[in-house]
Amino acid sequence: MPKRTYQPKKKRRATRHGFRKRMSTSDGQEVIKRRRRKGRKKLSV
Repeated sequence: MPKRTYQPKKKRRATRHGFRKRMSTSDGQEVIKRRRRKGRKKLSV
């Protein structure tokens, strides 16, 4: 049996897709803005 492909790591996930990472770029801020407008419960990781 091969190893499963997704080996989750909380730190890596947060640094790549976390709120602070999103807010650090203008494009990321647009993402947050869009998701707020849509009414998402979770804006980022």
